[in-house]
Amino acid sequence: MKSSRSLTSVEFCAGAGGQALGLEQAGFSHRLLVDNDQDCCNTLAENRPRWNVVCADMATFEPNDLGLVDLFAAGLPCPPFSIAGKQLGAKDDRNLFPAALQLIEAYQPRFVLIENVRGFLSKSFTPYRNELKSAFNALGYDVDWRLFNSRDFGVCQSRSRVAIVAARKDDWPYFSFPTPVAQPVQTVGDLLVDLMAENHWEGAPNWQARARGIAPTIVGGSKKHGGPDLGPTRARQAWRSLGVNGSSIAEMAPPKGHSDLPRLTNRMVARVQGFPDDWIFTGKKTAAYRQVGNAFPPPVARVLGTAISQAISDADAATSSLAAAE
Repeated sequence: MKSSRSLTSVEFCAGAGGQALGLEQAGFSHRLLVDNDQDCCNTLAENRPRWNVVCADMATFEPNDLGLVDLFAAGLPCPPFSIAGKQLGAKDDRNLFPAALQLIEAYQPRFVLIENVRGFLSKSFTPYRNELKSAFNALGYDVDWRLFNSRDFGVCQSRSRVAIVAARKDDWPYFSFPTPVAQPVQTVGDLLVDLMAENHWEGAPNWQARARGIAPTIVGGSKKHGGPDLGPTRARQAWRSLGVNGSSIAEMAPPKGHSDLPRLTNRMVARVQGFPDDWIFTGKKTAAYRQVGNAFPPPVARVLGTAISQAISDADAATSSLAAAE
């Protein structure tokens, strides 16, 4: 069973709250969320006014005393390890693993959850992964990583991401990475048809019948590169096969009489990412789209958070049993 007490967490590079929302659903109470993007901070505060949101740079953040922290979570910048970039890894000035390790040493959490792109597992980064493992070991943690695809956990999207999990050595034996959920994933058409039809577009049922697959990876881009579109050429071609014009994001659903391929709205993209419809993204259209596209799908974060919660519960139960026996 899960832990009976309220589990606590801190999160850096929190973005628009995909990981934070999933961890909340898994039973974690956030004591601090930090991001350096004002639109993201506004989104977090808009949706959860009670959360302690700080807009700051992780690399220069001065940790404060928050008491017991069960989980340190982060969605560290992807460009240093992305196959679409220069793959500079540790040499990239956007690499925040050193900052994360300093904060982990300061907060001493029982568990760590860091999300990154699949490029982190590239052969060229083997030496860096070994260095990272040694650094975690020096702080008293065991660490491992797994590649997850969101479609294996009920998300209507093929989205591969690496989950890096570390735990104190006494807690580590109780943790197991979650396994894929054996259930069919809803198609893009079935997932979005009600939103496509909200302005009474007559073509929505036919579009639903055409959009019988799951979505390709949503690409958010950065402030320097990428705009409000559904990604590079290959991604747009995949969207076209689903009956979607991926060249840009629409302000609203197609109206009556619409005859071209429909475009997705930010609300539709957010649903593809696994966000609930009541999650509000602040800022202009492009800023909101970047927040959605760069998010960690909440359902995947929830599954990982639940596995961590279970490990903490099992570890605490084992400690209590040992104490009682003595």
